[in-house]
Amino acid sequence: MTQIALFSSGNGTNAENIANYFEKNSQIKVAVIISNKQNAYVHQRAKVLKIPSYSFSKNEIMEGTSLLKLLSEYKIDYIILAGFLLKVPQTILNNFPNKIINIHPALLPKYGGKGMYGDNVHKKVVEMRDSKSGITIHYVNEKYDEGEIIFQESCTISPEDTYKDVARKVHNLEYAHFPRVIEEIILSNK
Repeated sequence: MTQIALFSSGNGTNAENIANYFEKNSQIKVAVIISNKQNAYVHQRAKVLKIPSYSFSKNEIMEGTSLLKLLSEYKIDYIILAGFLLKVPQTILNNFPNKIINIHPALLPKYGGKGMYGDNVHKKVVEMRDSKSGITIHYVNEKYDEGEIIFQESCTISPEDTYKDVARKVHNLEYAHFPRVIEEIILSNK
């Protein structure tokens, strides 16, 4: 069985969606949820899902030793970033080459990079009067949002859409596609 770790910094809706998707999958299991924030709501979701969750400080994540030890204890094969806002340090990248997957709430290379997450991205889409937005699922490398693109899906944005409308459309794409794409990647690499 392939063991995955979900990394999340906040509310954890994508983490919950992924965990629910794989709950009845005999080949892939969400083994643990990791956050860089002790009070992130994702920990509450983890309790309900009966998935162990842990918090690590930014310094602990950047240093990597204790995090790698925990990932080893859970025999983690893949790391999935589901709303994780820290840059993944080189030590973690080195231990999980092409095994760390992220979702970005825009059609990269547009609106990627440091500080471009969540509503910041959706506000930029509205400000630039884009006619479409969407999601990009990509491998993680040493630069924010520049890893190899695995999958993209778009949605139409109308001139009267607010950033909240854009967020809703993008979230629907995330929920529909992210777990399925993760599954396809893992099963194709077995």
